[in-house]
Amino acid sequence: MMVVHPSGYYAWCKKALSNRDREDQRLLGLIKHAWLESGDVYGYRKVYQDLREAGEACGKHRVVRLVRREDLRSQTGYRRRPGYYGGGKPAVVSPNHLDRQFEVTAPNIAWVTDITYIRTYEGWLYLAVVIDLFSRQVVGWSMKSRMYH
Repeated sequence: MMVVHPSGYYAWCKKALSNRDREDQRLLGLIKHAWLESGDVYGYRKVYQDLREAGEACGKHRVVRLVRREDLRSQTGYRRRPGYYGGGKPAVVSPNHLDRQFEVTAPNIAWVTDITYIRTYEGWLYLAVVIDLFSRQVVGWSMKSRMYH
């Protein structure tokens, strides 16, 4: 236990912040903003890149120190629900009619599709798009919060 005189303690409390501490507080506000804008996903590397792209002159190690001090963590990996994806087996397997023959001579003969997922602030969205192989135009699309049904 340290014995400190009350007047010394209150004088220390009233002491103005140093220039570095003020700059750290300003920079920390920008760091938190960039981290929150990413949906709590970015780590120090991408936060640092965002700050540099915004024209901030700061060092990578300074960003690391401030991120660690505030315990802002990047998302590493994604949770998977056991059994949710059917053990890695697709629900429906359609026959392969194209057999990798992608040369099409007229429209509406062959359509191809793909599914992708997009992270949003409210969770994942799954996007399925159908494209005409001849014209490369989108024939149809669907977006839902669940991959199946």
